Amino acid sequence: MKAHDALYIDGAWRPAGSGDVIEVVNPADEQVIGKVPAGGALDVDTAVRAARAALPPWAATPPAERAARLAALHRALTERKDEIVATVTAELGSPPKFSEAVHAAVPLAVAASFAELAARHSFEEKVGNSTILHEPIGVVAAITPWNYPLHQIVAKVAPALAAGCTIVLKPAEDTPLVAQLFAEAVHEAGVPAGVFNLVTGLGPVAGQALAEHPGVDLVSFTGSTAIGRQIGAVAGAAVKKVALELGGKSANVILPSADLARAVNVGVANVMSNSGQTCSAWTRMLVHRDQYAEAVGMAATAAAKYGDRIGPVVNAKQQARVRGYIEKGIAEGARLVAGGPEAPRERGYFVSPTVFADVTPEMTIAQEEIFGPVLTILRYEDEEDALRIANSTVYGLAGAVWAAEEAEAVAFARRMDTGQVDINGGRFNPLAPFGGYKQSGVGRELGSHGLAEYLQTKSLQF
Repeated sequence: MKAHDALYIDGAWRPAGSGDVIEVVNPADEQVIGKVPAGGALDVDTAVRAARAALPPWAATPPAERAARLAALHRALTERKDEIVATVTAELGSPPKFSEAVHAAVPLAVAASFAELAARHSFEEKVGNSTILHEPIGVVAAITPWNYPLHQIVAKVAPALAAGCTIVLKPAEDTPLVAQLFAEAVHEAGVPAGVFNLVTGLGPVAGQALAEHPGVDLVSFTGSTAIGRQIGAVAGAAVKKVALELGGKSANVILPSADLARAVNVGVANVMSNSGQTCSAWTRMLVHRDQYAEAVGMAATAAAKYGDRIGPVVNAKQQARVRGYIEKGIAEGARLVAGGPEAPRERGYFVSPTVFADVTPEMTIAQEEIFGPVLTILRYEDEEDALRIANSTVYGLAGAVWAAEEAEAVAFARRMDTGQVDINGGRFNPLAPFGGYKQSGVGRELGSHGLAEYLQTKSLQF
C-alpha cells in the first residue's frame, strides 16, 4: 500500500484542501494498492498561482541551465527505474516485461531527447531585418491519461520545461502513483520551486478547474475526443491555446506485394500491446480480397497465442466498455474468429484477445475507438478501395503500410489522412512528431515539433 497524503506545490509537499482521497486499484486482482489526495479547485488555484510566480525567473533562465535541469531529471528518473516498473505494473496491470521495455524505457528516452534538444535549440533567429524570438507560452496545464502514465507526463512536462514554461500536472486518477515518483524526481533534479506542480484529483473536479483557470496559458491534454472537445470549448472561450492528443482508429494497410505473415503478426502484436489501450494502435487491418482468408487465419492463430500474456484493462468500466463493443460487433454481423465477450478470468479486469473478420467499414467496431485488445479485419478490392477505407473514419492519428518495395508503401502512405505512418514496421522514433489529423487532435508531441507547442513567437524589426 502506497499512501500519499500530499500534493507537490511550490517546491514542497502539502496537504490537499479537503481530506478526500482517491483509492488506486490494481486491475489485475482488484485490490486497493494506494491512495492519493483528491485535490480540488482551491488546490488548483494555489498551484497555478505558484506557477505564475515562478514563470518570470524560469523563463529568463538560460537554455543551457534548463537543459541541465532536464538532464538531472533524466538521471533521477533512471535511478528510479525499478520502482517505476513496479509501480506501473501495479497500478495499470501491465506485465513487468512490458512495463520495463515501454512504460519505463520510452519516457526515459524521451526525457533524454528533450535534455539534448534544450541544449542545442535556437530560441531566436534572423529573418531579413527582423530578429524572431521564440519565447515560453507561459503556464501550462498538463492533463495526462492512464494508458501510458509516465510517458505522457514526460512528453508534456519535459518540452514545457525546455521551453521555459511552468507547469501544473493533473495525472489520470487511475494511475497517479507514478506521477508521485515523477514529482520526487523533479524535486531531486533541482527544478526551482513553483516551476513544476502536481495536483492529483478527479477529472471533472481538478481537471476542469485547471482547464478553466484564467492563470493558465496552454492546456495540453491527452485522452478521449469527447473530453478534448469540452476542453477546446473552454479554452476557446478564453482564447487560450490547446494541444490535444485524442482518439484513433488507425488502419494497417497490407498491400498485395507485402510479406503477409510478417505484416499480420506484427499487426496483431501492435493491437494487443498494452492490452489494446493505445490510441495509435492499428485496430483496422486492411487486406486484399485474394489474401483475405489466409490473413484471417494467421491473425486468429496469432491472437490465440497471447492469452494470459497481456494484462487487464484499467478498470471495471473499461472492461464493460470493451466487452460491449465485442457484443456489438457480433450483433452487427462481424465474424468472431478469436476471443469473445466472455471474461477470461473470474478476478481482474481482463478481456480476451479478440479478432473479427468480415468487418465492413460502416460497422461500429470499424468506426469507433474501442481501446481494448480487439482487432477488426477488413477486405479491400484494389488500392483505391483500400485508401477509401483507410480514410473513412473521423480519426487520423497513426497507421501502417506494408509492401515489398518501400517506395510503393511510401506512395500509399502519402495519401493517408493521418499524422504518423509506419512503413514496413518502422521503429518508434522519440524525435519524430506525434499527433493527429481530423478528430485525433490538434498539435504535436515529441522532438522539436513538440517543443514548438510550448513556444510563442515575437518579431523585432531593425
